[in-house]
Amino acid sequence: MSSGSCGCNGCRSKSLVRDDITGSLVCSACGLVQEFDNFDAQLGGLNGPQGTFVRVGTAGLSSSKSNDVKTMIATITENEFGQGDWFPILIGACSYVVMRKDNKLLPIAEVASIIGCDIFELGRMVSRVVDFLDLKGPEEFPEFDIVASFERTVRNSPRFTGVGRDKVARMLKQGIFLIQCAVKWFLTTGRRPLPVVAAVLVLVAELNGVDVRIDDVAKDVHATASTCRLRYRELLESLVKVAQVLPWGKDVTLKNVVKNAPFVIQYMERKSMEKPVETRNTKGVEGVGVDLGDVVSQCLRKDVKYGTDLRSVENDSRYFEVEKNSGYARSRDDDLDRMTISHECLSLMYTEFLNEMSHSKSIEGDGEVRINKTMRGFEPRPCRDWWNGKSELTKKLLLKQILEKDVGLDALPPSFVSGCRDYKRRKKRIDAAKWRINRVLHPSRTDSVDSGDIHSEYVDDGKKRKRKRIYDIDWEDLIIETLLLHGVNEEEIEKGHYNTLLDLHVFNGGIVPQIPSRKE
Repeated sequence: MSSGSCGCNGCRSKSLVRDDITGSLVCSACGLVQEFDNFDAQLGGLNGPQGTFVRVGTAGLSSSKSNDVKTMIATITENEFGQGDWFPILIGACSYVVMRKDNKLLPIAEVASIIGCDIFELGRMVSRVVDFLDLKGPEEFPEFDIVASFERTVRNSPRFTGVGRDKVARMLKQGIFLIQCAVKWFLTTGRRPLPVVAAVLVLVAELNGVDVRIDDVAKDVHATASTCRLRYRELLESLVKVAQVLPWGKDVTLKNVVKNAPFVIQYMERKSMEKPVETRNTKGVEGVGVDLGDVVSQCLRKDVKYGTDLRSVENDSRYFEVEKNSGYARSRDDDLDRMTISHECLSLMYTEFLNEMSHSKSIEGDGEVRINKTMRGFEPRPCRDWWNGKSELTKKLLLKQILEKDVGLDALPPSFVSGCRDYKRRKKRIDAAKWRINRVLHPSRTDSVDSGDIHSEYVDDGKKRKRKRIYDIDWEDLIIETLLLHGVNEEEIEKGHYNTLLDLHVFNGGIVPQIPSRKE
């Protein structure tokens, strides 16, 4: 038996005993376990040992920031602190808020992985901390800095330890440019920012000849690999849309957009450097300042796709012999950055190239052009040939400044486009469900209706939109039929909140099913 100086927290008895298993003090009079009696202060710096409630060193917080976290926890808990599964989550949330208030980067996904909790649970705790402290506005609680997150990932990732300093600096500028383009295209709106960071990093690494896997980068940024692949695809889709302005833009697809990315990014960079004017007399690549002669020459190179059998063909400059007949000419070296070329001239050059390729295929003995296996891995042009790095988008800009820049594409948020597409699909299913219901109730009144128009929807296969007839009925169709029979408003069904509507109108048992009226 031992005596404590303060006595029991419950009955104030001095009879306290130490439990042999847990090491905690227990009151022999009332049986209350004395809280925080066995707290062991863990001292050891950034790489110190793991304590009872706080893991020291893994987050890399300075001593001043650690004190700020402790003060914030004391304010929230009224100096009582706490224990249990929720307390480490509170520590992580306060750490995240302290760093964010000071404009220091600490991704919430990294915090969640350190304390070993779900990111959604941590996010809810962060929201409660922000509401409790009444942090309002960007002055008190700044927004997440996605540009700083990209810079931190490039500098700290072990994938680029052997990459030269100049190449890393170039990748940083290109990545910041594409990150802010993604912000302008709303690829980060309503999404987690780290998968976008991973997608951009993989693309710029590929353009600079650095071999990285998206799964490895996703692990570095504590993001899900499947989400990173989806953002990578959305980024490539945006580049494909920008590429449509190029003379060969219709041939640019998701499969070859990486090969064309140097030309697309060069166009975007030059476009962003244009001074904004109210009226523009030029469209597309005209007036942007892209060296189209060099671009087309590089695009028509035989050794990019075809093997050594076609490398002996004469220089590509002869494709530009049409300049004399098209009215295009280079007058001075100073005009190279602002040179323009007519679409007719480009069409003639491209047609001549296609005709020559068709002729080359026809003269082959086996009827096929032999492709050199060593040429399958297309190596982009060196960055010094197409990357300028003088655009303002290579530096961190405010959101208003980013939206004012013109990079050749003004896109809608993908979530909004997807929502509109789902809305139309559900509306089509509602019409089909109403037709099926009325076919059973009034067979004679549905004979004149073309069921093919109702049981069909447009499908986008990546090349062109085509109508596809759908006759199979799945669970969504059955739910829509049930809701219609219970008199639910069609506008509510179109929103797609099926579970809520079923709870309100079906499973409560207080509404009698009704037959929906059909518009003639």
